[in-house]
Amino acid sequence: MADFCTISFPGSDFITITLECHQNLSEHLTIQNSPVLFGCRTGICGTCLVEVIGDIPPPQPDEQEMLETLAANYPHARLACQLNVTGNVEIRRLEGEFS
Repeated sequence: MADFCTISFPGSDFITITLECHQNLSEHLTIQNSPVLFGCRTGICGTCLVEVIGDIPPPQPDEQEMLETLAANYPHARLACQLNVTGNVEIRRLEGEFS
């Protein structure tokens, strides 16, 4: 039996989605019409910079390097295209100087 994770978008009108854990988040968010925008999907453009609240693994070194450049003062910042969702999370777009 597969484990499922819920992805919610507080502060938006977008509905919560449910997917199997360890699925490609960027593909599912595009299919589900989420508030998260994607560009390169490889972690180098920063288009999908979000704040993530929930239990997720720490970023890999390449993602961490981008996060230090794009959002050094945001401890919950992540690149949605690089997320390995292993539990329920809340995702908010980082806007302003980050968009």
